[in-house]
Amino acid sequence: MTTTAPEEVVDFHARVLPSAAAVTRLLAEMDRHGIARAVVVAAGAVDLDTLATQIMEGGFVDVDADNAGLLAVCAESGGRLLPMFFGNPHRPPSEYARVAAGCYGLELSPAVHGVALTDERTRAWVEVAGRHGHPVYVVCLGRPGTTAADLAVLAREFPDTDFVLGHCGFVGIDVWSVERIRDSPNVFAETSGCYTRTAAAAVARLGADRVLFGTEWPLQDPRVELAKIAALDLEPDDRRRVLSTNADRLLRRSS
Repeated sequence: MTTTAPEEVVDFHARVLPSAAAVTRLLAEMDRHGIARAVVVAAGAVDLDTLATQIMEGGFVDVDADNAGLLAVCAESGGRLLPMFFGNPHRPPSEYARVAAGCYGLELSPAVHGVALTDERTRAWVEVAGRHGHPVYVVCLGRPGTTAADLAVLAREFPDTDFVLGHCGFVGIDVWSVERIRDSPNVFAETSGCYTRTAAAAVARLGADRVLFGTEWPLQDPRVELAKIAALDLEPDDRRRVLSTNADRLLRRSS
């Protein structure tokens, strides 16, 4: 009788407060759901009510995430938590450049900091990411300068840099955003928070080799996101790509 090796799962998008208690909780949650490693961003830059208001009404905060704290707690995780620098384009990327060798990517969020993807300040951060082989994770919005179409333009300007469309777009049903990145081979789609139908559209339109599993922990329970991937009923090779292989490919370029 043969047995199948356990399926490795890499969470490409989780958030964690840089504290021992928060890390312990995240690692326990990963163990509970069979998640081997997670790409993590420092939480706490903005509270949920403020973020929701900014998404709906506009506005921004000029606040730095605790990237130094994140790097410190990730160093104690035995390689399971892989830090992604949360950039603040209101400032130059000098600190990111200084610690980039210890990071696995860059997140830029117009939803938090309000700086458009078409802004020169954004390009300055992307240039640093490109020099270090980092993927750039982007949370898009529905306003001019911050959409998936703008992300596609940015990706064409930096063809040797990988980009990730967070949550498969702006809202759960956002197949519009998936379609906007279809012809941008260096843009991947990450599935946390989107509808099952949208995740299926991402696989169908982009190919399974451009889709990444993520949880958006702690805002989302990993069980929900894992159930969504299971509901896609992917072929085994495609499922492996979505759950781990694609993430490993992007992360290897960062190492």
